[in-house]
Amino acid sequence: MNPHLLRYGLGLALMLVLLGHAARLYQIPVLGNLDHIAYDTKLELTMPRTRDERVVVLDIDERSLAEVGRWPWGRERLARLMDVVFDHYGVMLLGVDVVFAEPDTSSGLPTLEGLAAGALADNEGFRSALDRLRPQLDYDRQFASSLKNRPVLLGYYFSDRGDGLNSGALPEPVLPAGTFRGRNIAFATFNSFGANLPLFQSAAMGAGHFNPLPDFDGLNRRVPMLVEHKGAYYESLSLAVVRTLLGSPGLVPGYASGGMFSVSTKDYAGLEWLELPSARGTLRIPVDENVAALIPYRGRQGSFSYHSLSDVLAGRVPVDALKGKIALLGTTAPGLLDLRATPVGSTYPGVEIHANLIAGMLDGHIKHRPQYVTGFDVVVLLLVGGLLLWLLPRLSPLNATLLSAGVLSGLVAMNFAFWQFADFVLPLAASLLLVVGLYALNMSYGYFFESRSKRQFARMFGQYVPPELVEEMSRNPENYSMEGRNAELTILFSDIRGFTSISEGLEPKQLTQLMNEYLGAMTFVIQDQRGTLDKYIGDAIMAFWGAPVDDAAHALHGVTAALQMQARLAELNRSLTARGWPELKIGIGLNTGTVTVGDMGSPVRKAYTVMGDAVNLASRLEGLTKQYGVGILVGDETRRAVKGVVFREVDRVRVKGKDEPVSIFEPLALEADFDRGRIEELKLWNQALRQFRAQEWDQAELTLFNLQRLDPDCLLYSSCAEQIAYYRRVPPGKGWDGVRTFETK
Repeated sequence: MNPHLLRYGLGLALMLVLLGHAARLYQIPVLGNLDHIAYDTKLELTMPRTRDERVVVLDIDERSLAEVGRWPWGRERLARLMDVVFDHYGVMLLGVDVVFAEPDTSSGLPTLEGLAAGALADNEGFRSALDRLRPQLDYDRQFASSLKNRPVLLGYYFSDRGDGLNSGALPEPVLPAGTFRGRNIAFATFNSFGANLPLFQSAAMGAGHFNPLPDFDGLNRRVPMLVEHKGAYYESLSLAVVRTLLGSPGLVPGYASGGMFSVSTKDYAGLEWLELPSARGTLRIPVDENVAALIPYRGRQGSFSYHSLSDVLAGRVPVDALKGKIALLGTTAPGLLDLRATPVGSTYPGVEIHANLIAGMLDGHIKHRPQYVTGFDVVVLLLVGGLLLWLLPRLSPLNATLLSAGVLSGLVAMNFAFWQFADFVLPLAASLLLVVGLYALNMSYGYFFESRSKRQFARMFGQYVPPELVEEMSRNPENYSMEGRNAELTILFSDIRGFTSISEGLEPKQLTQLMNEYLGAMTFVIQDQRGTLDKYIGDAIMAFWGAPVDDAAHALHGVTAALQMQARLAELNRSLTARGWPELKIGIGLNTGTVTVGDMGSPVRKAYTVMGDAVNLASRLEGLTKQYGVGILVGDETRRAVKGVVFREVDRVRVKGKDEPVSIFEPLALEADFDRGRIEELKLWNQALRQFRAQEWDQAELTLFNLQRLDPDCLLYSSCAEQIAYYRRVPPGKGWDGVRTFETK
């Protein structure tokens, strides 16, 4: 094929792929990530970083919990809080970013009423005394009374429960069912909710939901102003606050008459904004295709004044700090689980998200990302792509570089100008990628055909390492050799448990198919983590990281591969069991250390492999997984070399062939994926391990009993309990160093 035609064809294909993404025929995740990065960068550069004194946060912080007590507080205390906030401090309005979903029984009133209806039903004195005391003991009614005739807006949430169960009472919808009939609008829709007790909802002035709408990277950049539930539409807490401040006007949906490219309203059904008409004028709130508003972050945490709720209750806050202010009751205490991941902070208080939205709505500073920006992106791609496809092949390398740099700068400048001066959020990633891609294609098309030496080099290493590493190595082949050398590597061994019985139960053809699927899946994971496949040993796999390509993170890549192998095996097992084949279970051992790596063997057959004590220990650790009932074991050197992974220490052992004991660990998950609810379980296990090594058998058994209640399926706990039973029969002696010795491989 003519290389010039090939270049034009590849450039056109790139442009068509990006046009499909821009037109939303499909989505390319990496472009979405890049657009999020661009958005976050513009936000970081333009945030005012000033404090807005109109909104204050009444903070259920750690100090409040320490001084007043754990949350939830008694409703009689909350009733007093309402009196203090409005009567003493004179706040303008209070938005509550917590839910009061359960009755307060702390006064004992339900118990007393049960006695009055049962055992003491005939005791007139008791019943009379209870009637006198009931107003003092009914904390919920006291709290409800404190809400009446006061500008208090409660918070609640929607969810998508499988059972569709609800709790509490919703406020009246801000827009009734049928409001948007005939318009294809992608509202956030939920089938269930968790709201406040009907007693509180009826007493409060109103309520709003506090559901965010996280993007696919988990960051909170927007909040749905309206969500749909059973056909009706409910407003967010921030919108409810602003509506109340404006005198509770009706909400008016706003539709663009034609959009940026004169699309007719008949063809364009997008909701572009929400209007709040009032005596002060009409306030317009821009929304996107999900009827969500972009959060106008003013800065990092602390853009609004925070006052500890215990200080407010005790009257320690100056009156001027709250008088006439919009107050939001929320929490920054980590244990109350209202810290969100945002572009301006990974643990950002949810209550401050509401504060930013309220301030942004009042100022008219909500960025706008309407649906018709899709058309803008398509037009830019067509213009830029056509220009570069025509000009770049005709320019010298220097001029092509200058043109591409100029187009890139122009696109960035235009995008930023729309952001800063028109409050428009336009996509950027696809157009930038198009410029970079066409430039790279134009500069490198002459190198599509590798030289013979590079192809030979690829054949040399291609059977061991993934193609992307071969490509990386082939750029500088002189830096790589198959000659033996010493290097610090991470070595992995894996083995199928009970393989003999599995193989005996399958036909040869079935066994071959099973092994091909299993080895193929595991090899893909290893190579995806930049691993070098050493060999298959029957059903076992040997691999290593750090050679032939140096890898500073070889230990992390090895541990990540082990975790992903176990996850991939779970997917594969579903396919196997569906065919009536047995499930596979594997043990994986990893170790890091200095080994000899190179091309080894005889004149008849050679292999690029590793040898050394660290290799032997990795093999021993794989064997020990069966002893401890865990899927993965790593040595101490591997554990120390890895950051960002949660490990559980399993034991200290002395394996066959080594005199020095080694600590062994089980990697549980990457820190980002770890279930924080298991932290206490980990602490409890570490306690059991200390008791085990101190020969405190009774305490260790009690701790293990509690652990087994938390996770009955964990074989590690039962294995440790069995070892304690053995040591009770055969005590290890006073001088025992807490090390288990294994004499077999």
